[in-house]
Amino acid sequence: MKNILKSALLLLCSVCVFTACEDDNDSNPTFVMPSTFQLNTPAYSQALTDLASSTALPFTWSQPNYGGFPVAAQYQMQFSLKNSFTTSVAEAQADESGKTIADYIMLDQIYNGCKGTVDAALLAKGLEQIAGWKADEVPSSAIVYARLAADYANDTIYSNVVTFKVAPYYVELKDAAPMLWYLVGNCIADGSWGNSPDGVGKTLIPLFTIAGEEYDKATGTGLISFTGFFPEGGQFKLIQTPGSWDTQLNFTNVDDPALVDDLDGDNHNIGFKKAGYYTVKVDTKTNKVYVEAYDKTPKTFVQIGMPGGLNGWDVNSNLLTASETYDGAENHMWYGQFNASEDGEVKFAADGGWDVNWGAAEFPYGTGVQGGSNIPYKAGSYSVYLNDITGQYMFIANE
Repeated sequence: MKNILKSALLLLCSVCVFTACEDDNDSNPTFVMPSTFQLNTPAYSQALTDLASSTALPFTWSQPNYGGFPVAAQYQMQFSLKNSFTTSVAEAQADESGKTIADYIMLDQIYNGCKGTVDAALLAKGLEQIAGWKADEVPSSAIVYARLAADYANDTIYSNVVTFKVAPYYVELKDAAPMLWYLVGNCIADGSWGNSPDGVGKTLIPLFTIAGEEYDKATGTGLISFTGFFPEGGQFKLIQTPGSWDTQLNFTNVDDPALVDDLDGDNHNIGFKKAGYYTVKVDTKTNKVYVEAYDKTPKTFVQIGMPGGLNGWDVNSNLLTASETYDGAENHMWYGQFNASEDGEVKFAADGGWDVNWGAAEFPYGTGVQGGSNIPYKAGSYSVYLNDITGQYMFIANE
């Protein structure tokens, strides 16, 4: 822990007032970086907490004593099965050699006060990531060691360790799905600026994963894109969660604005200076937006079907719907529903024939190529999206 306070921090602390969990003990406190603080033993520590039937586990703690100086620290819980906090799951996942072994998990939940609850399902997943149990190896009970990390002014200190007992359960671990963003605007889909969870394809257009790009296994962050026709002066922005306007990307996030303008000083909507085909990319790690000209003239189609084993490879079956992205004249985005009771294979085919078809041996995200491999899908119910310029597609499982 750093014990020397930078002059900038001293200045900040001298002029700001923060909320604290305890009253100041000194009318003129001096900032001191503590070495630890107190995490309280939970009341349920001696009972057996069944994670499968629990929703949240409460914890409380005392604010670290920064010399009586009130600060606004942020807290995160850490859990171990061996009372060892040497290597986190995130650090182990970052090692591409696969040789690093994690001995604790730090959950993403962040707390600003002196109490918080831990999602039981996230804890169960974290314990599985540490232990690597197989389905028939999960113990009936386990001792969990917990501590709290407090972060303030880029310094982190840790609480004491407390223990509690849980009944864990098996969690099938999967890499995080790629993080998606969605275009919305008066030149997107039906142009209504509609933002609802069921509006993807109708009023919102998703950006697609890119062939050859790598996506963070823990967070799903990486580079995604959409290629299409944009009219001059049409306005759009990007949202992260359909149905919510809370998290947006707009003109202020554009890395190089050579091709676009800020068309709304209040909302900073993005608009192209000239009509044409463009590729919009988002780096979901940095929230940077990149805009590139697309210098080819793509074909347009009146029909896209999904022939496969479940319909006898009929090119006129499982027809997708056009998103009507520019008065219906320049549509290259298609969406629809796909339901299968068994695993199988499928492709995309244009205009009722096989002359133009897309396929790739990737699922649920991929980039189909002309005459490519059949797409090997898993049984389930999916919302399907296809860009016919690039061949990019997605099968998103319906909840």
